[in-house]
Amino acid sequence: MEFQEIYEIFQPKILRYLTHLAGESEAEDLTQETFVKVHQGLENFRGESQLSTWIYRIATNTALDRLRSPSFQHVVQSSLSEDLDEIKITDKAICPEEKKPLIEKQLIREEMNECIRGYIEKLPENYRTVLVLSEWEELKNNEIAEILGVTLDTVKIRLHRAKTKLKEELETHCEFYWVEEMPCSVK
Repeated sequence: MEFQEIYEIFQPKILRYLTHLAGESEAEDLTQETFVKVHQGLENFRGESQLSTWIYRIATNTALDRLRSPSFQHVVQSSLSEDLDEIKITDKAICPEEKKPLIEKQLIREEMNECIRGYIEKLPENYRTVLVLSEWEELKNNEIAEILGVTLDTVKIRLHRAKTKLKEELETHCEFYWVEEMPCSVK
């Protein structure tokens, strides 16, 4: 497969993944850096793993190197909450029966999304990475293990802990509750 074809297939996926992982402000640079590394290493790719796994691993390592750098810590803190905009909650998830005006539903949805995004960004880096690869990139656990260079059991544990921690935080701090006259309100 030629580099241009690889780029066209994987660039949107890697950009989306890196946006979730590092924020929109850094995602384009990280994506570009990833594909420079892919291009440089393509002739050395031995096919021991799937091409997609290899590319995600390069993207992950590139992002983690940047995330761990002191200069990047400030950028992540200030921009990640604004950059995970692909987390969407539909009207049905809010309340399918409710006949609220569209603007009110949109405000509720935005408040819920903001709360969820805030707690996703607070997850430890290793939990957030596994969660993003699993839930947004829809990769299988064995692919995630290969990308991150960890065991399948480690991926399962991190994913379980990420979901558990996120659920606990949302239940504690993002109070979505039921009231008889308004069954799907945000407190």
